[in-house]
Amino acid sequence: MAAEHRQLRQTLIFLRTSFEAVQHSIAGRLDDPLPCWLDASLLAMLSRELKRCYQEAALVTPSVAKQVLMASQNSDLLLKQCPGVLSSAVCHRQLDAVLLPLEAAISLLTYPEKRRWPWQRH
Repeated sequence: MAAEHRQLRQTLIFLRTSFEAVQHSIAGRLDDPLPCWLDASLLAMLSRELKRCYQEAALVTPSVAKQVLMASQNSDLLLKQCPGVLSSAVCHRQLDAVLLPLEAAISLLTYPEKRRWPWQRH
């Protein structure tokens, strides 16, 4: 795997973990009809990182870039409605809409199962 792929994969894993942490912070309030109060500055930072990651992915692999763009657009939508407009349940689903394409992008950048050396038979 090329260095660009490894770096992109690590960035995507960081973003997935960060969005999962945000989602877990509201997990106990899924049935709460009150508005979800997320940290808008944290979401803005993660959204900017998704945009930067999309620009990198577009140079490396279009299929990954497509997934990252989808996650970025869903993150922007969440940010526009945050804080206080969404219920906790809707906010949780919006975060899922960010996480699913991130998972797909990471799976597209998986490591090869077995590395072959030039002297090994195929």
